[in-house]
Amino acid sequence: MKRNLIVEDIINCTKGELVLGNRDFECKGFTTDTRKINKDDVYIGIKGEKSDGNMLWEEAFQKGAKVVIVQNINFENENISIYKDKIIIKVQDTIKALSQIATAKRELYGENFPVVAVTGSVGKTSTKDIIASVLSKKYNVLKTQGNNNNGIGLPLTILRLQDEDVAVIEMGMNHFGEIRALTNIAKPTISVITNIGTSHIGNLGSRENILKAKLEILEGMKNKILVVNNDNDLLHNYYEKNKNDIDIYTFGIENESDVMAKNIKLKEDCSEFICRLNNKEFNVKVPTSGTHFVLNSLCAALIGNMLELSTEQIKKGIEELELSKKRMEIIEVCKGIKIINDSYNASYESTKAVLEYLNRINVGRKIAVLGDMFELGNYSEELHKKVGIEVVKNNIDILITCGQYAKYIAEEAEINGLKKEQIYNAQNLEEIENILKQIIKENDNILLKASNGMKFFQLAEKLIQDLKVI
Repeated sequence: MKRNLIVEDIINCTKGELVLGNRDFECKGFTTDTRKINKDDVYIGIKGEKSDGNMLWEEAFQKGAKVVIVQNINFENENISIYKDKIIIKVQDTIKALSQIATAKRELYGENFPVVAVTGSVGKTSTKDIIASVLSKKYNVLKTQGNNNNGIGLPLTILRLQDEDVAVIEMGMNHFGEIRALTNIAKPTISVITNIGTSHIGNLGSRENILKAKLEILEGMKNKILVVNNDNDLLHNYYEKNKNDIDIYTFGIENESDVMAKNIKLKEDCSEFICRLNNKEFNVKVPTSGTHFVLNSLCAALIGNMLELSTEQIKKGIEELELSKKRMEIIEVCKGIKIINDSYNASYESTKAVLEYLNRINVGRKIAVLGDMFELGNYSEELHKKVGIEVVKNNIDILITCGQYAKYIAEEAEINGLKKEQIYNAQNLEEIENILKQIIKENDNILLKASNGMKFFQLAEKLIQDLKVI
């Protein structure tokens, strides 16, 4: 079976112009970043908000790229004779071309090649990680790196396909139509919706619209096989209404499902439960704590069963889970101090879950550093206030907030019983750092949680660096 595109394929699918080079060259590696070019890669120039990658085509050649794909470059004015051993393709739109090339690459693998697509309001990345960990116990697995789940990241993931047996692909969205575009590239054979919460509700207007946007994932599927969290209210209702029309498989704790957990024990550093699957029961230990990770594990167990893994392989895959960075990343520094870096993104649901985790820690103070949750629109004040209630419910000792809407977290926490001396409002990352330096004690547990645009990951890096040398 042919697994790689040649230059001729790229020209055909993009309707591009071969400016220079060999039509028969086999294209294996693709990148949009000149800093990550490997020898003989295909470099695709992307115009961003701050820079235009198309202008870096010569730099790409100098760093080892064999092929460049660009737009809006007048090669009649360029001395390309010095690149006679290279290949230049010119297209109308490189972002559109990236999707077209990825679609063509996916088609090489055939409609029966297993692709598990994962979407949902929260938990996409951790669910993707745990599914990939399970499947890796039997198969060679390609998975989305980090959260490269958008119109550029997903095609680049597909273009990494080589000798894998299965792909686990994450799909994100902010608006209607985005999942539709991604699913028509990836052509999933199994789709997963982790939950429907409030992420991006400011863009989509309601949770019902979020569900509608997520269900676009079915449009790229020839045979519609859907896996859903049966404990989520909207997904449960969808399952009940549609279970006779399409193949829907369920995982859950509360509602009767195809795979379920019982005897759940949430500990400080792990979650233990008995998994019921195919009328069999087996003990599972997830190497991180939280009910949401139990649900993610159930989802992975169900996918593993669907792809014919043994109980032992499923169990081992869950227990050997390694999460992507910046998601429940627990770093122990000096004097027993722990930094819980969950700074990649934030919604009400994910913040509630990590506060519940913090509450289960038995040693040391619980310090929650919380920033703004973005894309909530008219729901911003309400949902930040709900986080404030969760702060008090989960016995947080010190609250530090930063951001335009995070002030509502502090206000609501005080209304619900947190004392003024337990609350700090910071204007920026530097002020948060200064507050922490003044108050920090041995065995403190410091949670960093906010939407990515708040750049709390920078604060995490600085704290780790500073505290390791104290």
